[in-house]
Amino acid sequence: MTQQATNSVLMIRPVQFRMNEQTAVNNYYQNVIESLTPEQVNALAVKEFDGFVNQLRHAGVQVVVVEDTKDFDTPDSIFPNNWVSFHGDGTVGLFPMFAKNRRQERKDSILDTIEAQGFDIETIVDYTTAEQENLFLEGTGSLILDRKNRKAYCALSPRADEDLLIEFCEDFEYTPVVFSAFQTVGNLRKKIYHTNVMMCVGDTFAVVCLDSIDDKKERQNVVKHLKGDGKSIVHITESQVNQFAGNMLQLRGTNDQSLLVMSQSARDSLTAVQLHELELHAQIISVSLDTIETCGGGSARCMMAEIFLPKRLNN
Repeated sequence: MTQQATNSVLMIRPVQFRMNEQTAVNNYYQNVIESLTPEQVNALAVKEFDGFVNQLRHAGVQVVVVEDTKDFDTPDSIFPNNWVSFHGDGTVGLFPMFAKNRRQERKDSILDTIEAQGFDIETIVDYTTAEQENLFLEGTGSLILDRKNRKAYCALSPRADEDLLIEFCEDFEYTPVVFSAFQTVGNLRKKIYHTNVMMCVGDTFAVVCLDSIDDKKERQNVVKHLKGDGKSIVHITESQVNQFAGNMLQLRGTNDQSLLVMSQSARDSLTAVQLHELELHAQIISVSLDTIETCGGGSARCMMAEIFLPKRLNN
């Protein structure tokens, strides 16, 4: 039976993390910390990253850490889930990226490291040629995968093309659940750049900001799919989305314990009722990611590329 949550993740330790000016054009969560030099920003990000890895490992999660290099300008390398996905049949997906400097994050050496850890890569499905047509689908940032029920939830945006979504779903045998999600920027409603900012799907629950889905029929369709698959829905507000409360990920820890990983700011934004609802399904792990969230506009979920690949028999 396909598992929704894995025990293994890939994480990339940053060497030149900063606010990426190429992604800030449609990621409205990013900010510059004026009082810090780029070196100080990266040092704080590394400290947060290392603390995060330590907490995951303490909880029994296998974390494959790859140190980024300065070979290319890759300020967002800390968010690997946007360019790669790993699947239980040994397939790897490689995804087209909106920002040109993010395309340099894709490295064969990272896949080699995954294999060196005993994981078996059978097939690579490469969508990256779509970049030549300015079409993008940024991995499990754009796609919220219900692996058990074979559904791919996707909020369309400049970084999530519907035709590419359909192609992915045909290749990987998922049913697409398509909608548009918005945030208020100034006085305007603008599309949320990644679905995983406003939605998380676990094995028995879902966290979702339904208020961000302005179209009533689309909103009802999302609810229909989630409830139809037996998910308990935990509603979050747009204000909580701004604190990255939608950017969570379910993992498996020691003795297959269900874990729900989020940032400290996300946890602090949740009400006691919401926390209680989530704790019925998983043990919450939260970690301070203030610098990474402020400059990167991404949070805990974005930092982890789940590894569902099979282990080689001789390991």
